[in-house]
Amino acid sequence: MSPQLSTDGVTKRFGGVTAVDDVDIEVEQGEIVGLIGPNGAGKSTLFNCITGALTPNSGTVRLDGEELSELPEHAVAQQGLIRMFQHTRVYGEMTVRENALVSTAEDAGLAGSLTPPGDSTRERASELLEYVGLGGLTDVKAGRLSFGQQKLLEFAMALMREPDVLLMDEPAGGINPAKLNQLIEYIRDVNSERSVTVLLIEHNMEFVMEVADRIYVLAHGETIAEGSPTEIQNNERVLDAYLGRE
Repeated sequence: MSPQLSTDGVTKRFGGVTAVDDVDIEVEQGEIVGLIGPNGAGKSTLFNCITGALTPNSGTVRLDGEELSELPEHAVAQQGLIRMFQHTRVYGEMTVRENALVSTAEDAGLAGSLTPPGDSTRERASELLEYVGLGGLTDVKAGRLSFGQQKLLEFAMALMREPDVLLMDEPAGGINPAKLNQLIEYIRDVNSERSVTVLLIEHNMEFVMEVADRIYVLAHGETIAEGSPTEIQNNERVLDAYLGRE
């Protein structure tokens, strides 16, 4: 079977700088895959190419065998590939509940955005907000939440859009260390119980080693390693990249 999500020779240049250089990755349905690398390795640029925020100079991106490389960002999302950002994108002047409800209109086009949410959508919002521990804050303006709570709200907003594949950019960033194990359980639960495939960028090595089934490592825009967490931890080239020897 072909992978659920893949890139084949994806390259992205900005002027004379090659940010992503001929990168191939494969994510099988049902996996949790980590994407790591030193600062400036090209991780976020690759995410942008996958989600349609950037168009690769060459190479292809495929979801369930269908090419996405030329599609704009909203069209990619409509195919079931949803992204969470490193810096949260919640609507600060809207309540937590309103944020969850409006997220479903982002993929629905103009007509959908003008249609009031139905009872099933409201029930789903309540269920997901309760699930991420925000059930008691539904009427609070999102801008008043802590950064960690805003991350959990954005997580619920992403799930409202019923993703097939969820791309998470630094999910552990800004989360209270005491809550990291809970976040790992959220990701695992979404993966196993809600059948969401996950690809995540993360700088917290302990976190990504705990949650990921497989890991890709980028350095200078190139893939330098791929394997299980144990294999990556013992890869000399990866250690060299993180210690600045490559």
